[in-house]
Amino acid sequence: MSCSTNRKLDSHSSKDLTFDTNQTVERHKGSIIIGAERFEQYILACKDKNIGIVTNQTGVIPNHPNPQFPNEFTHIVDFLLTKNIKVTTIFAPEHGFRGTADAGELIKDGKDIKTGLPIISLYGSNKKPKPEQLKDIHIMLFDIQDVGARFYTYISTLHYVMEACAENNIPLLILDRPNPNGTIIDGPILEKEHKSFVGMHEIPILHGMTIGEYANMINGEKWLKDGVQCDLKIIPCLHYTRDMKYSLPIKPSPNLPNDQSINLYASLCLFEGTNVSVGRGTEKQFQIFGSPFLPYREFTFSFTPKPNLGAKDPVHNGKLCFGEDLSEIKKVHRLELKWLLKTYENTSDKTLFFNDFFTKLAGTKKLREQIEAGMTEKEIRKTWQEGLEQFKEMRKKYLIYE
Repeated sequence: MSCSTNRKLDSHSSKDLTFDTNQTVERHKGSIIIGAERFEQYILACKDKNIGIVTNQTGVIPNHPNPQFPNEFTHIVDFLLTKNIKVTTIFAPEHGFRGTADAGELIKDGKDIKTGLPIISLYGSNKKPKPEQLKDIHIMLFDIQDVGARFYTYISTLHYVMEACAENNIPLLILDRPNPNGTIIDGPILEKEHKSFVGMHEIPILHGMTIGEYANMINGEKWLKDGVQCDLKIIPCLHYTRDMKYSLPIKPSPNLPNDQSINLYASLCLFEGTNVSVGRGTEKQFQIFGSPFLPYREFTFSFTPKPNLGAKDPVHNGKLCFGEDLSEIKKVHRLELKWLLKTYENTSDKTLFFNDFFTKLAGTKKLREQIEAGMTEKEIRKTWQEGLEQFKEMRKKYLIYE
């Protein structure tokens, strides 16, 4: 049962957010306007309410218009406080509120130094907000930049937040942002027996949806526990189509430092289930790959991972790795398997190539089996097509943008 049938907001429900946006449109004519910038659409509903917010370092608003400070931003939490909105709790996903923790690192609850607001981690043992953590919250906001890959855990956090909001009768407002890989729908479909926090739904590795569109799908397909549905309102981006280039102003996580890494992330992340480094512990994370087990005659590029921000103990720490540098290649428009196949083929002891994490990332045992059987990329990709066509048909119902 939808929580919207169980609760009425006393003055502004999530369905009442239909305010005039002419001021916003005029101010940014011709440029993409992210959901957080459209404050006329959600500020009134937040007035005199206790607000919880799920966000991290990517939840920023450009300071328009000010040509003297073209690259300056205001964090959504700071912005809400300047508008006298009562933010009571910050909920932080993987990597934490400031986005500096390693992938998979345990994040502790705490307080934001700047605002003094309590921070509750939604990573580790507390992936889903508990009823006592939501006790006095009237409305939950969600403002996080995603990159469009199934195993990027922000959409898993979205699932659990939606579920908690539905179960506790709290409306959820999503401040939408573009998907920098929004044109790409590709990869094997996750099989439900391989569900994990790096893959919760039966979708391809690259889904081609924004956070808002994805939330629509979670709700519409009744993927939440017991089929509950969240009282959901999305503040869409304006002037945005998914084929537009969108360069992220803030790193979405410590090891995605630029547009190139974000574009290559889905293709190279499969290496995280192997003995190959993806450049964690270097300045070219997710733009290079290599290992000590690859032949230097075939792989002439080399690097040595060392501890750095976001990688305290990187794979092959201190060891010379041989591989390839992809930092200058052209943008990819699909999930590329050629680098994975090449490294497997050139690894002498193939029994040591894969680890158990690979199946979780792939969402299926079949991809590993296909690679081990010597199938070509073309042959492997052909096995994805039926699932991808079914997903695309389902996806149509939930799209917001052209």
